[in-house]
Amino acid sequence: MNKVLLITNFINGLLLVRFSLSKLFAWPISVKAFIEMAKPLGIDPTFFRLFTGVIITSICLGYFANFYLIISKKAQVAIKGIPFIQLSNIVGIGVMIGALISEFALREVPKWPLVIIASVIILFSILNLAQFNKLLNKK
Repeated sequence: MNKVLLITNFINGLLLVRFSLSKLFAWPISVKAFIEMAKPLGIDPTFFRLFTGVIITSICLGYFANFYLIISKKAQVAIKGIPFIQLSNIVGIGVMIGALISEFALREVPKWPLVIIASVIILFSILNLAQFNKLLNKK
């Protein structure tokens, strides 16, 4: 398949590993951030952090599953691989847009490295969708 799809899915998965671990294992920086962001929403910061951690872990696993499907050539063989690759990238875009909204709307001062990482994941996911659709149209 396409090397761009392979590389960008792997990079997206790698970028999200650290963030899922920090949320699920209550790293102090993550706990502090979610206390700050949960306050305007009036929700429990622990629930908010764990819920976000589970969502990000799911997306991370989706990107790594895409990587596996592409590298093993199963995306070409199994028709079920096609919607999964598209769906995981669409959900990744949606969650990262939510992360950007959270950074700007819920934090006192946005953390620019997080904004850049979320933007890169969005751009790579859009690129993945475009590349995958191009491959589908060739068949």
